[in-house]
Amino acid sequence: MIILKILIVSLFLLLSTAQARFETHDFATPQMEADYNVLVQELRCLVCQNQNLADSNAELAQDMRLLVYKKLSEGSSKEEVVKFMVTRYGDFVMYRPPVTSTTYLLWFGPLIFFAVAALVVFSYMRRQKKEIDVVVDKKLQKKAHSLLDE
Repeated sequence: MIILKILIVSLFLLLSTAQARFETHDFATPQMEADYNVLVQELRCLVCQNQNLADSNAELAQDMRLLVYKKLSEGSSKEEVVKFMVTRYGDFVMYRPPVTSTTYLLWFGPLIFFAVAALVVFSYMRRQKKEIDVVVDKKLQKKAHSLLDE
């Protein structure tokens, strides 16, 4: 019974430390709000890496969302904000980075990996088939010799 009480108290202590942050921004125009929503969907959280800025709760993502809001408030266009973010954080900040010499591996790496893996599997299977064919041929030869010897 005491253990149950300790677990309940520790659960309440853990839950009390959870924090939720809500960001509210006052947009001058509906277009500015639409641009903000598009940008936070298209820019990647550098901490989470598989989430966009809108979905991430990381502190860096919060700072980046605030930066996007400030840039739009200053009158920057979406393209200028993206250019600023790429200059500051690199091409990886975009979910769809441009195909350049520095992003070839990002774009074509999975395809190259798949092709190499397919070649390895194909050559392994081919080698195994040859070994099986040799073993089968030897077994058939022994059986044939034993039948002829009788």
